[in-house]
Amino acid sequence: MSVIKINAITVPEGSGDELGKRFAARHDSMDGTAGFLGYELLQPTDGRNTWLVITRWESVDDFENWRNSQQFQKSHGSNDGDTAEPRQKPVGMSAELWSYTVSVTG
Repeated sequence: MSVIKINAITVPEGSGDELGKRFAARHDSMDGTAGFLGYELLQPTDGRNTWLVITRWESVDDFENWRNSQQFQKSHGSNDGDTAEPRQKPVGMSAELWSYTVSVTG
């Protein structure tokens, strides 16, 4: 059964497009990541300012291994000077991680 991790990212008014651009620019960054099955970035349509990043994993261990990896640190702006790329200011004001498993599919 796959594991679902949802990152609920609250962004300031008018910043959602920047979040979308950053995800689009890194679209292929997860290719080859062990246990990674895919993701979606969900844009709110009801006036909220919380975007959802839905990721699917083969196991909790696969997710935790990625989360503790240099790949994660680099993709989340914690490069500690290891690259020539400038560090981008975070778009989100806050984030909350939710965890689920698939119970029923249709």
